[in-house]
Amino acid sequence: MPMKDKNQLVSKPSEIQAVDDFMAVLNHPMKDLIAYVRQYILTIHPDIGEEIYWNAPCFFYTGNMLPFKPKEYKRYIVGFNLFKQDCVRLIFLRGANVENSNGLLEGDYKDGRRLVIFKSIEEVQSKEAAFREIVLQLVTQIIEQNQ
Repeated sequence: MPMKDKNQLVSKPSEIQAVDDFMAVLNHPMKDLIAYVRQYILTIHPDIGEEIYWNAPCFFYTGNMLPFKPKEYKRYIVGFNLFKQDCVRLIFLRGANVENSNGLLEGDYKDGRRLVIFKSIEEVQSKEAAFREIVLQLVTQIIEQNQ
């Protein structure tokens, strides 16, 4: 249940147990990679939470935010797309809003989405700094827009 303070800012709690339960029964050939990326994302910033959304783990800003329409997805940072069996796709709903000088983000969707595709833990490890930079840019934008 979101909590409101006197300024009408709303926070959102992480649903770690729901994601743990999802991961426990996940049948995907890239499950180890998914688990690795999940844990890595959660270490990037203390205000990143997780839940199951769009039938996969999804990461969001847990801190206080001004109210917004639910379909604006302003709180969300990145979510897994587990449709493909030979890779792990991560969808950044507002990926177009960040500096992509490292070229990690792919696609040019009109709604602002961008993708990151990983095929191995080693690939993630080699791109962790670039990935971290993108996530931190998005978290910083959310914080600045809600001060």
